[in-house]
Amino acid sequence: MPIVLSSEDLRKLFTKPYGADAPTKKEWAEFYDENVIFQDPTQKSEGLDSYVRAQEKLIKRCDDVFLETHSISITENCGFVEWTMGLKILGKEFIYPGTTRLLFAENGLIKEHRDYFDFCGPTFGPVPILGSFIRWLYSKFVS
Repeated sequence: MPIVLSSEDLRKLFTKPYGADAPTKKEWAEFYDENVIFQDPTQKSEGLDSYVRAQEKLIKRCDDVFLETHSISITENCGFVEWTMGLKILGKEFIYPGTTRLLFAENGLIKEHRDYFDFCGPTFGPVPILGSFIRWLYSKFVS
């Protein structure tokens, strides 16, 4: 019988206050298919072990990480989660609003996880000189 993920399951998975522990591999495995495909603006990986390593690397690179869920939509084999991620690195906080698209396998587990967010603006925007260049470059695409 397939697992059916609820909005509450996804809210739990996509919520991590500053100071709280990240999910363990066992917790990820409750929701993610062994052959999950993960993609975000900085990387692409295949397989649960690779997905877990990507999450662990993010946690290790940062002083702390938070994830706050805003809205969730699930229709048949597809789900969307709107969120805000905060990363504290070397005493600075970087805020990334984003959305995740999830596709569910026939067993009900997540088989594809794709994150959509602006990596460059929040990361490089606050940096002197580089930030003004990034804002100028963005203006060429949206003006």
